[in-house]
Amino acid sequence: MVQLSERPGVKKIASLEDKFIYEVGAMYDAENRFLEAQQVMWQCCQNNQFKSLIETHIGETEQQIRNLEQVFSTLGQQPRRVTCDAAAGVISDGQKLILLAADNPRILDLGLIGGQSKVEHFEIACYRGLIKGAEEMGQREVVQLLQQNLQQEEQTAQKLEQLLPQLLQETKSGDGKTTAKSR
Repeated sequence: MVQLSERPGVKKIASLEDKFIYEVGAMYDAENRFLEAQQVMWQCCQNNQFKSLIETHIGETEQQIRNLEQVFSTLGQQPRRVTCDAAAGVISDGQKLILLAADNPRILDLGLIGGQSKVEHFEIACYRGLIKGAEEMGQREVVQLLQQNLQQEEQTAQKLEQLLPQLLQETKSGDGKTTAKSR
């Protein structure tokens, strides 16, 4: 169980707005973490289509961070990151995979696309929840900013799902290290 004393600067949540600001702070932290992770992924990625998709999404993530900063501003708050343990965990899993699959670029790309897909679905769930909260508070401008982010995340998830079969096929037809049967 996490103790509040482990989270300096985090105050108790007493209202819908407090909860919303806390969750925006967690998403702000997540997006910043994911931006850094995507930059590492881009360096590790071998598949040109996937690399291009990551590069495009890096720019989108930078815009999403600016949108979240605008959300804070609209709510009269300073942007503040609240540690997002879920984001840190997904990134940690991805870092392990990079180390374990470093010798097989095709497997590495499959692992990276799987990790990026997890990230996108996590973000989609978070943005949908934030949008509902902003709607309940009557924050139309905030809803619009969050919907922009959600739309980009949904499009990226769809592109990843479309690219996955190709990467699987390339891996399967690649070398003898790709399937358990061939070992």
